[in-house]
Amino acid sequence: MLNNKLFDRIRLPFRKEKELFSSLYQILGFYPRKIEHYKMALMHKSVARRNAKGRPVNNERLEFLGDAILDAVVGDIVYRHFEGKREGFLTNTRSKLVQRDTLNRLAQEMGIDQLILSSGHNNTHNSYVGGNAFEALVGAIYLDRGYEACMKFIQQRILCKLINIDKVAYKEVNFKSKLIEWSQKNKVHLEFSLVKQSKDDTGSPTFVYKIRIEGLDGCEGRGYSKKESQQLAAKLTLQRLKREPQFIDAIFAAKGNRTKMEEEPVLNVPDTEEKQDFIIAKSKEESAPVPTEQKQKTKAVEMTEKVVSVTVETDEFDLSDITTTPKEQTREEIIAAAEAAAFSEQ
Repeated sequence: MLNNKLFDRIRLPFRKEKELFSSLYQILGFYPRKIEHYKMALMHKSVARRNAKGRPVNNERLEFLGDAILDAVVGDIVYRHFEGKREGFLTNTRSKLVQRDTLNRLAQEMGIDQLILSSGHNNTHNSYVGGNAFEALVGAIYLDRGYEACMKFIQQRILCKLINIDKVAYKEVNFKSKLIEWSQKNKVHLEFSLVKQSKDDTGSPTFVYKIRIEGLDGCEGRGYSKKESQQLAAKLTLQRLKREPQFIDAIFAAKGNRTKMEEEPVLNVPDTEEKQDFIIAKSKEESAPVPTEQKQKTKAVEMTEKVVSVTVETDEFDLSDITTTPKEQTREEIIAAAEAAAFSEQ
């Protein structure tokens, strides 16, 4: 082993890409044997290179391999480190160690992101470039040196120097609170629904919770307590929101439909003129309201008018007495008239 390291160090000045070899040695703790694997691991798809057969040349295949190897290695380490712990605890710890945020941070701390060959503009827009390259690098180590070299790299270069596995395992991350905070900021409806409650083979209670956002199904979480299952459901839903832009689009489309139904749009600007529709319009026959004092005076006038009217009617001639036809005189009236005429002549 020592002789191999010494031999690799002696050959370094004569290698064409000695700067890359030196950089990889600082990261890995050993010199690569088949440099082509590592060069491929550091080649982002944005470079758009193709081989002689016209196939794309990038780190995606090595990323796939490295992801599987990393899960196996970290699962092995976690299993041996935490004796007697439940499967849920082990799975959660492994997930924290291999999640994208952790791998991206490791790529930055170790300088892997500085070695990535890309078109330049993708690094700022894709936050997973560093983490993907880290997984591809693990795949390259596996092809170059085997499983044991991968195990040694993770144990000695990662867990002993950069990550405290116990601190990561017992660190409480409240994914439920993070999801609730996101939903409140974006004003979307969020619901945690209990889907199933049962018992496992040992009689321990288990819970399954599902998350619904604006009526759309999110992810489910299973755990030995309501809190554990809700946390897992929230974590998986947050990961889905990051991974699937179309899921976010569907959520906001559903939100738009809901708010459109709840709030009708205002088409016209409201008129500022005050309508007097509370005043009941009077007909022409109706008189305006009169104060009490004036009412009394009016009544007195009306009484006077009535009296005057009666008096006038009494003093007026009876038109029925006027006629164009003279009345016939009676015998007594004719005698009286004759006597009066005789006396007047004397």
